[in-house]
Amino acid sequence: MTLDHSPKTETSFGHPASEPGRGTPPPPPPRKPVTRGRLTLRIVITLVILGLLGAGLYGFNSFRAKAIADFFANNKPPPTPVALAEATVQTIPKYLPAIGTLQAARQVTVAPEVAGRVERIPFESGSRVKAGDPLVQLNDATEQADLLAQRAQARLAELNLERYRDLRRSQATPQSNVDQYQAQLDEINANMKRTTALIGQKLIKAPFDGELGIRQVNVGDYVNPGATIVTLTDLSQLYINFTLPEQALPKLSVGQGVLINVDALPGRDFEAKITTIEPQVSADTRAVKVQATMDNRERQLRPGMFASVRVVLPPQPNTLTVPETAVDYTVYGDSVFVATQKKTEDGKEQMVVERKAVKTGDRLANRVEIRSGLNPGDRVVVSGQLKLDNGAAVVEAQSNPLTPPQTLPQN
Repeated sequence: MTLDHSPKTETSFGHPASEPGRGTPPPPPPRKPVTRGRLTLRIVITLVILGLLGAGLYGFNSFRAKAIADFFANNKPPPTPVALAEATVQTIPKYLPAIGTLQAARQVTVAPEVAGRVERIPFESGSRVKAGDPLVQLNDATEQADLLAQRAQARLAELNLERYRDLRRSQATPQSNVDQYQAQLDEINANMKRTTALIGQKLIKAPFDGELGIRQVNVGDYVNPGATIVTLTDLSQLYINFTLPEQALPKLSVGQGVLINVDALPGRDFEAKITTIEPQVSADTRAVKVQATMDNRERQLRPGMFASVRVVLPPQPNTLTVPETAVDYTVYGDSVFVATQKKTEDGKEQMVVERKAVKTGDRLANRVEIRSGLNPGDRVVVSGQLKLDNGAAVVEAQSNPLTPPQTLPQN
């Protein structure tokens, strides 16, 4: 028996390799070569598929755009609620506006004419005094003593003069002695008047009726001539000083009415009349100074107050006005929104607004003068303009939100 010791070979997967002489697996079939016609067909099919995809995408976008346009075309926003008012023709007052300052008709700073020590102050700060009431008494003891001495000298001089006059009648003395004693008496009387005037200067009195200010001195103070003691103001009458441009001169006249407003009493008009017009126009400002006088017996106004002045002019008839809130002021000009009724595409009535340029004039009582751009009876928008555009649809609101309430809420 013969044993076969030849080595056996295995594959990488542990299976015995095919031995020589056994059958081998058949080779793969050969691929058919791609012909030119088949390649063209494939390209055509790819292009057709891409064309169909592109056409579908274009159709979808067109459909979506049309659907969006139809939605917005058929889905218009509701009309904007606005408050309306009519442009009316009326007679309006005319004024020349100005800025003025109130001044007391009589106001002084009480001060002594001579120096001296304060002995008595018979007034209180803020009190009312009459003309001639004593305000301050300075020390006048020296002058009073001089006056007594001068009176005694005057009595002696009178006796000597009478004695020499009797002697002159009897021709016992010359006329020169009589003249000498007459001159002596006259000199003494003059000195008495001077001393009396000095005593009067030491007693400071009120020069007119008025109200005193705050006292600036105390008893015992030594004051010099011109030192401030107190202010005295007559509040029964006030002056209003203001200026106007030179173009207003033909419209001004003495006795013309003036209306005064002050910040301390808002909403109230005080009446005055022009009493003085400066005859010269200022070369620096080209303005003319005007002074009006008003009665202030109620003492509601005080000197130094800032005042808004309106010189009253003849009223202007047939003036077209609108509420002040209707005008839109811009750098490009003033304009208003005018509401009119128009028919829509479906034949219904719809209120729309149209922006119109206007030329404005004076303002008065929350209304504005319209000089051009509107007609009487035009309905203008007075609130809600911020949401509007030219041709926008609107509806009239039940109330105007800009109208202030009759009663304000209390905290």
